[in-house]
Parts: sequence; C-alpha cells; structure tokens
Amino acid sequence: MHARARSHDTVASGFSNTIGTVQLDGMPFFERLRDCKRVLLAGAGGGFDIFCGLPLYFALRRRGCKVDLANLSFSRLPLDHEDPCPVYKVVPTTAGNPDYFPERGLSEWFANEHGEDVPIWSFAKSGVQPLRRAYERVLGETGADAIVLIDGGTDSLMRGDECGLGTPAEDMSTIAAVHGLDSALAPIRLLVSVGFGVDSFHGVAHADVLEAIAAIDKAGGYLGVFPLLRGMPEVQRYREACDYVCSATPDRPSIVNLSILSAIDGEFGDHHRTARTRGSELFINPLMSLMFAFELAPLALRIMYLDALEHTQTIYEISAVLERVRGANGGRPRRTIPL
Repeated sequence: MHARARSHDTVASGFSNTIGTVQLDGMPFFERLRDCKRVLLAGAGGGFDIFCGLPLYFALRRRGCKVDLANLSFSRLPLDHEDPCPVYKVVPTTAGNPDYFPERGLSEWFANEHGEDVPIWSFAKSGVQPLRRAYERVLGETGADAIVLIDGGTDSLMRGDECGLGTPAEDMSTIAAVHGLDSALAPIRLLVSVGFGVDSFHGVAHADVLEAIAAIDKAGGYLGVFPLLRGMPEVQRYREACDYVCSATPDRPSIVNLSILSAIDGEFGDHHRTARTRGSELFINPLMSLMFAFELAPLALRIMYLDALEHTQTIYEISAVLERVRGANGGRPRRTIPL
C-alpha cells in the first residue's frame, strides 16, 4: 500500500500536491474526492471498461456522493449524425445490437435487479475534438465537479516509446479530450487503472508500467493503490453486474473483468474463466485486483504525441497519429521485471 507523507511542497515537475500529509487510513484518491458533490465516472477505453469502475461507483455513493456513469462505446449508438457531440444517454430500452451492448446491459441490470434508473452516457468513438464536446455536454447536464476515468488494463499509462502500447487509440482519445477541458468545468480529473497484467496479451511489458507509475509519482500525480477484496459489498455488486451482462453476451464476455474477478477469487496462473481465452496463456495474479489511482494531468503530459492528437476528428486519425509515432520512434527494447 502506497502511503507517502508529503508537505504542501511543489514537486520538480511543477505540479502541486494538494493532499497534504497522507494518513494510512485515508487514501489520497478518496481524499481528493472528499468535497465533491457529483462525480462523472467514465470508462476510458471502451467496451466493458465502465464495469471496472463499479466498485468505486458503489463506494462513492455510500459516502453520499452522486455518481453518473459514462463509457466510450463500441456499440452502434442511435445518434443524430448532424449532432457535433457524439453522445447518447443509454437506458434499458435503447435500441441496438442484441448480442453486444454492455452499456444497455448495465442499465438493465440496475433496473431489473435493483429497481434503479441508472442511464449510461455513451460516447461514440471519435477524435479528440468531438469527444471533448461530448464530455462538455455531459458535464453541463449532470453538473459533475469531478471526472474519474477508468481503464481496465494499463495501456493508458504508456507514453509512446515503450516496446508495446497495447490498444491505446480509445484510451488516448479519452485522455486527451478530458485533459484539454476547461478546468472550470471539472476542476478534479483523475484516472484509475485496474487489471495489472491483462495487457500482456497485447504486448505491454509490465516493467514499462511500473516505470510509468514511478514517473507519475515523481511528478506528484500518484494517488495510491488499493485492493478489491471479495468480501467487500461493492465488489460483490460489481461481480453481480458482470455476471448479469456477460451472460447476456455469451459470445463476447469481458476478458478483462473476468480476469480481475479471477484474481479477486484467489486464482493464479493460467486460469481461464471464459472460452474466449482458450489457446492463450494467462497469468492471473493478485496484482490484477489492485486499483492504481492518478491525477490525470501529469499522466497526460507524459504522452509524447499529446499535441498531435489535439485536432483529431475521428478515431482513424488517432490511429494514424499512433502509426506515425511508432514509425518515427519505434519502441525501446522489451524489459523483464528482475524479480
């Protein structure tokens, strides 16, 4: 558990640590949100990412905070294509793909299992400019004073010169869009990564992940790490939501969330919870159930190609930027963790 006392000094990067002295029983992430009345919790990388944030959703609500849910969506949303803000408020009756629509499934779970009306603000995949306008609209409608981005995995921490970047296009569009918001709209912007190790499948070297965490810490942006334990009521409800929606999409269950749940259950090594992963070697381990929390600004400013993303309009332009960066810089040699 990371709990490092700091005074109100300014770190070398210029970021001021606003937490003050850290107590072991007061994690900086939750202290950062202590005075927030309403939080927008948003899946950064799309698909089932928002499910990874459900334990935080229930924990923040228990503390009396109003929480709205959002997600970058891989589903075909019923958007008005003349609208410059690609976002749709998904509810249980929203039309869409019957076989894969995690946002609708989650809203349906809240309605059917708990009698709650919980819409999911769903962003269409796009470049930075349209996505930022969509976030501005959601912030205007919800009145949220903080944004917490959720990444199921660790590729959101990659700056661009690592040996493997995972699948970064969606994460990078979200990070760049939210980082560039007017600070008056959402003064607090954080990112939480959960699922350490799941991105090995997509080429991420986790020595690079640890290096990124250390660099963000040095810049004053690391807010600690905390576990998801199977006895926590927030984790039990997270499990129920995942089971409900994954059973409704049997051909495309969430590999990331099922891996995290396997780690929470104490599984280890090449353990498979879904047939989707058969034929590959998994490394389920206790680190997968840890949530790493960060200030967004120091994380975003590490990204080598952040400026090149700024004026993108489509997700294809984001991918083109990534290809140019990789072509120009390649990647550093792969490193293993010497443990």
